Amino acid sequence: MSKKKLQAPDLGYLNLGENIAVKYQLSPKELIDEALLNNEGTMAASGALAIDTGKFTGRSPKDRFIVCDDVTEDQVWWGDVNIKISPEKFDQLYGKITGYLGDRTIYVRDATACADPDYSISIRVITETAYQNLFAHHLFIRPDEDGLVGMPEWTIIAAPGFLADTAVDGTRQENFSVINFTKKMILIGGTGYTGEIKKGIFSVLNFILPVYKNTLSMHCSANVGKDGDTAIFFGLSGTGKTTLSADPERGLIGDDEHGWGNDSVFNFEGGCYAKCVDLTEEKEPQIFKAIKFGSLLENINFFPGTKEVDYANIDKTENTRVAYPIDYIDNAIIPSIAAVPKNIFFLTADAFGVLPPISKLNVEQAMFHFMSGYTAKVAGTEAGVTEPQLTFSACFGKAFLPLHPSKYAALLGEKMKKHEVNVWLVNTGWSGGAYGVGKRMKLSYTRAMIKAALNGSLNHNHYKQHHVFKLMMPLNCPGVPSDILDPSKTWDNQEEYFLKAYQLADAFEENFKQFELTKVSKSRHEALKLC
Repeated sequence: MSKKKLQAPDLGYLNLGENIAVKYQLSPKELIDEALLNNEGTMAASGALAIDTGKFTGRSPKDRFIVCDDVTEDQVWWGDVNIKISPEKFDQLYGKITGYLGDRTIYVRDATACADPDYSISIRVITETAYQNLFAHHLFIRPDEDGLVGMPEWTIIAAPGFLADTAVDGTRQENFSVINFTKKMILIGGTGYTGEIKKGIFSVLNFILPVYKNTLSMHCSANVGKDGDTAIFFGLSGTGKTTLSADPERGLIGDDEHGWGNDSVFNFEGGCYAKCVDLTEEKEPQIFKAIKFGSLLENINFFPGTKEVDYANIDKTENTRVAYPIDYIDNAIIPSIAAVPKNIFFLTADAFGVLPPISKLNVEQAMFHFMSGYTAKVAGTEAGVTEPQLTFSACFGKAFLPLHPSKYAALLGEKMKKHEVNVWLVNTGWSGGAYGVGKRMKLSYTRAMIKAALNGSLNHNHYKQHHVFKLMMPLNCPGVPSDILDPSKTWDNQEEYFLKAYQLADAFEENFKQFELTKVSKSRHEALKLC
């Protein structure tokens, strides 16, 4: 039986004009057919649609704006992350982008975000291209026909072909992403990178959930065990967040964006947007198997003369991606809701080699490390360059935080106390010396430590405090040699170890100065008391 064609909703509120052609709520197959007809992409051998996003193969954070008005002026953490634009400039851009779309075919999709219905918001996504609408189908939650709403709470308009006039439109470049919290709209122009759609709504939820719902919004992955014990994994790129949260013995709640409400942890999304660089079936079997008909591959390269993807080829970008619905993952929890967490893991790849491989944090320490969002990247591969590059990203997602990081840290602290949650700092980086001297922590050891934390094997009193970082380190852990649990013992030269440790501790303190809330809050402790 053929699927009933849905009637397009009334788009009169958008003033798109009478000549616009609307293709509403198309299926993945229909969108793929449209994309191929429009020459937007090609089919890979796996059956996935492969497209190029054009000039932009990643987000452009310096071109993300928030309308400054009565709703946002006193709430938003203005600065290099949240850049002001006036309501008048928004209206001007809106008139131009709707005029641009006025005589074209557009793809319209109604969806929701937040798997827990107590926090759900309705979204209408209007795109110039079919592949962008396929992305929206995958990444947002797909309501059944009865769940479609007449008027959505939020509207996203994405038109890669529309370019702003920087001289008059108030933008830095021809591309832009603008969030208007009063009109509940997101405008995206000049870029075909689909991640701008996903992260636009993430930024929206990072504002409305903490402010109006007392709910912690989180840039993290989450899974749940057979006994209903939820675990959350925070970590920047390269720390192992995806790898360590992908556990065949635990159900996947989601891989990127979640909320922690009164009595639940819930996925914001209905799909995954995974990195593909150097992807193999052995390293990431779940992601590899999810690349099939319906999936959307971005900016990949094929082996010459074939439609087989060469995942090691990064000629276009290192940020190759694949988008697919969450039910493409075998052990996905649907609907993607679970109980409040019992364990939280902050993952960091410390290239200094000085942080403990696992340590337990008290509430203040958890708030501090959450606001710090630390990891380290190797500065380069040139001969003789071995110094690590420090990276701090507040709440492990600074680029998406409309509010001051202390707001999120305060919510974390409140929920930790209320639910007696264990928080662990896990170093997936170097041991026995800094990068260039030491070795990367064995994945098998890290997995054993996380397993021990999850099953309660670390709920003992055999801990000691780190001399520099004041972190509590377990003296023993099943499956892990005891001599690596104290990082200072793995270095040949103790003096060098402590010099590096104090160097990193100083960097933490220096970074934290940006969060000082008053002129008199001179230490991290005083700042945290004000959170």
